[in-house]
Formats: sequence, C-alpha cells, structure tokens
Amino acid sequence: MKPRENLVRLKQFQVNEKRRRMAQLDAMVAEFDRMAGELEAQIMSEEAKAGITDLNHFAYPTFAKAARLRRDNLRNSQAELTQQRESAQAELTEAEAELAKAEALENRDGRNRTDTVATRAMTG
Repeated sequence: MKPRENLVRLKQFQVNEKRRRMAQLDAMVAEFDRMAGELEAQIMSEEAKAGITDLNHFAYPTFAKAARLRRDNLRNSQAELTQQRESAQAELTEAEAELAKAEALENRDGRNRTDTVATRAMTG
C-alpha cells in the first residue's frame, strides 16, 4: 500500500469519526430537549394541581421547584452541547477539506503513474 493511500484512509477515518461525533451530539441535544419538555409538562401539571404559579409563594409545590431547576440545568447543558456541535461542525468541514486534498493527490499520482506506464508501453 502506498503512503498516499494510507493518508487517504486516515483522512477518511477522521471524517467518519467527526460525523459520528456530530450524530452523538445531535442525539444528546434531542434527548435533552425531550426531557426538558417532559419536565415542563410536569411543572404545569403540578402548578395546576396546586393552583399556584408564583415561584415565591410559600406554598409553591416543592416538586415543581425541583423540576424547574432540573429543566433549567438541562437547557444549560443543551446550550453547551450546541456550542460543542458548532465547533465539531467546523472540525468536520476542515477534515472533509483535508480528505478532498488527499484524494486529489492520490488521483493525480494515479494518473501520473498510468501516463508513465502508457508512455513506456508505446516507446518500449
């Protein structure tokens, strides 16, 4: 196997890894969104049951307070994951560009070898 082929395989592996990372981040963001939605529904249910929506009211449901805190933490984590996804997207774009360069070099080298062999066959 030629060094350029190894380079292309390495770059392809890196691109695949970055795509997997993007898929993981997307799945985590979606899961956090789903969980936060469920918590929001539980909060609204608990507030409706108690008849109190004022967070500062002394009788505001403790479960609703805890659910709000957890939902807010999920939203913060979701925002952080979104930032990680943006940087991962930039890394993926860069890795794809490097792969394209490596493939172009491999194709160019392959054409040059084919041309050389064809020229030798004609003259030989």
